[in-house]
Amino acid sequence: MTAKTMYNIPNLLCYFRVLVIIPMIPLFLIDNAFCAWLNLLLWTLAGVSDYLDGKIARATGQTSLLGKFLDSSADKMLIAAALIMMVANGTLTGVFAVLAVVVILREILIAGVREFLAMYNVIVPISKLGKWKLTVQMFFMGFLITGVHGEALVPHALTIGYIGFVFAAAMTVISGWDYLVKGFETMTELEGKES
Repeated sequence: MTAKTMYNIPNLLCYFRVLVIIPMIPLFLIDNAFCAWLNLLLWTLAGVSDYLDGKIARATGQTSLLGKFLDSSADKMLIAAALIMMVANGTLTGVFAVLAVVVILREILIAGVREFLAMYNVIVPISKLGKWKLTVQMFFMGFLITGVHGEALVPHALTIGYIGFVFAAAMTVISGWDYLVKGFETMTELEGKES
């Protein structure tokens, strides 16, 4: 792996998505409008970077194994960090906190399936539903990130965020189940070849 690959524009955008988590964490814990809107700005920039890194990589022929790893990992880290912090600051409570746990556990489970199958040189591609799931998560979690301060600009912002988060969590579970079924089918095939 060369320095040119490690530091091309798509990978730099992935690094940004990971690094942006650092300032976002304390911003979740400070309850004022400025911090809420600053957090939303960082979240939006992270979402834009996620869209751009894939576009640029494909358009310029800069796709790489490192890039695929970084893209998927950065997304999962960003979502998990935001969900954990929204539980910590009281934005997600009760059933919504449970859904946050479900989303995070789904990501861990699917990452485990991918890691296991990779030992047998089997790559599990990202499904279209998986890609849409991330977009829906990013969009509706944006409404929740501003908390009560979002109501000043968008009426019922929190309600929109909560309803959208339930929808996003449902998509997360459905896409996760799809990955799991395909993963177990592949494991069964591999086990048959070994026996």
